[in-house]
Amino acid sequence: MEIITNNLLSIMIFLPLVGAITLLGFQRDNDGGVQLTGSFFGFLNFLLGLCLFFAYSSEGSVFQFIEKYQWIKSLGIQYYLGVDAVSMYLIVATTLVTFICLVAAWNIKKYIREFYLCVLFVESGVIGSLAALDLVLFYIFWEVMLVPMYFIVGIWGDYKRIYSTLKFYIYTMAGSVLMLVAIFTLYWLQGKGNFEILEMYKMNIPVAKQTWLYLAFFVAFAIKVPIIPFHTWQPDTYVNAPTVGTVLLGAVLSKMGLYGFYRFAMPLFPEASLSFTPLIATLTLIAVVYISLIAIVQKDMKRLIAYSSIAHLAVIVLGMYLLTVQGVQGAIFQMLNHTVITAALFLLLGILFERSSSRMIKDYSGLAKQMPLYATFFMIVMLASVGLPGTNGFIGEFLLFIGIFKAKIFYAAIAATSTVLGAIYILWMYQRAFFGPLDKESNKKLKDMNVREFGYLIPLILLIFIMGIFPQYFIKKFNNTSINFINTIKCNHSVSMVIDK
Repeated sequence: MEIITNNLLSIMIFLPLVGAITLLGFQRDNDGGVQLTGSFFGFLNFLLGLCLFFAYSSEGSVFQFIEKYQWIKSLGIQYYLGVDAVSMYLIVATTLVTFICLVAAWNIKKYIREFYLCVLFVESGVIGSLAALDLVLFYIFWEVMLVPMYFIVGIWGDYKRIYSTLKFYIYTMAGSVLMLVAIFTLYWLQGKGNFEILEMYKMNIPVAKQTWLYLAFFVAFAIKVPIIPFHTWQPDTYVNAPTVGTVLLGAVLSKMGLYGFYRFAMPLFPEASLSFTPLIATLTLIAVVYISLIAIVQKDMKRLIAYSSIAHLAVIVLGMYLLTVQGVQGAIFQMLNHTVITAALFLLLGILFERSSSRMIKDYSGLAKQMPLYATFFMIVMLASVGLPGTNGFIGEFLLFIGIFKAKIFYAAIAATSTVLGAIYILWMYQRAFFGPLDKESNKKLKDMNVREFGYLIPLILLIFIMGIFPQYFIKKFNNTSINFINTIKCNHSVSMVIDK
C-alpha cells in the first residue's frame, strides 16, 4: 500500500498507457472487448483519482505526493512530480471525464481500438502535465496530450474535420514552439542546471526579459483556453470533433490553458503579468459581451455551447488575474464547475445528434414531450450553466464576481452581463427545442435516454448539486493553495521592483 501511495502520480500517469498497450493485443474486430477493457482502465484510474482526492490534506504542505528522480543528469532534466490542491482537483476531474468519455464512446463505429488508444493517451498526457514540476517533463506531457487529439478530430470528426484539424494543429504548434524557446531561455537565465519550476519561482528576472518570456508562455496558454483573439480555431474544432473529442477539448484541455496561467505564466513572470493585467482584463471583458452576442444568434446548438464556453472561461481568466482571494478561489472552483457542466452539455448534445443527425435548433420542437428524462437532465445542466442557486455554477460565479468587484467595480459590472446574456442564449435555445408543439415527424420517433446514457451522465448531475450545496467541502482543500498563489506573485513582484530600481 505504501508503494502505491508513494508512487500514486506515476501510476495514474502510466496506467492509461498500460491500458493502451493492452488494447493493442486485441483483434481489430473485437469491439466489445476493446470497449470493456478501455472503460475498465478508465474506471481504475478514476478510483485512483478518488484516492488522491481523499488523501490530499488541506492542512499539509502546498505540494504533496512528491516524486523526484534524476532523469537526464547532464541536462538537469528530472522526473519531478507533485500536486497542489488545484492540480489535484484537475487530475481527479480528468479521470472522471475520461472514464465517462470511454463509456460514451461505445457508439463509435470505425477504428474503435485506435479511438480508445487515443483517448487513453490524452488522459496520460493531461495527468502528466498537471503533475509535472520540471519544465521539460511538463512540455513532453503537453505534447503527448495534444498529438492524439489531432487524430481524434481528424479521423472521427465531422465533414470539415480536416480543415478543423489543420487549424487546431497550426494554432497549438505555434504556441508550443514559443513555449519551448521560453523554457530553454529560462534554463539559461537560471544558471543552476535544472528545470525545476519551484526553483524558477525564486528567480529575479529583469522586467524587460520577463515581458518576452511571459508573452511566449501566455500565447501558448491563451490558445488553449482560448482567449480572444486566439479563439478562432475553437468553434470549428468543437463542432467538427466527435462528441467525445469535444468533451475532452472543452471540459479537459481548455483547463490546461487556465492551469498554465496559474502554474507558469503568472508566478514565473509576476511583473510582466501585472503589467499586462489591464490588457487581459479588456480582452476578457470584450469576450464576455462579444462572444455572448455571437452565441445568441447561433443556429447550431453545438456551436452555441462552444461560444458559451469561451465567454465563461473569459470570466475565470479575469478573476484569476485580478489577484483577490475570492476571485482566485472563484476561478479555481469555476474551473471545476466548467469541467462538469461543459462535459454534461456536450454529452447531451451528442446523444441528440446520434438519434437525429442534426444539431440545428430549427429541426427540433417539443422534445420535452418525447424525451422527458433527457429534457430534465438538459434543464438541470442548463440552469447550472446560468448560475441557478443550489447548483455549482452559482457558487463559482458568486465568488468570481465578489473578487472582481473588490478589484474594480467597472470590471464587475461588465462581467456580470455574462450571466444575463448567458441566460438569454441558453434559455432561448431550450425553449425553442424542448417546448412548443411536437409537430415534426422525425422528432416523434426519437427515443429517450437509455440505461448506459443515464449511467454516465448521473455522476455529473449529482456533482452539480453536491458542489452547489456543499461548496465549502471543496473550497477548503484549495484555500491555502490560492493564498499561496497570490502571495508568490506579490512577493516576486516586490522583489522585481527592488531589483529594477
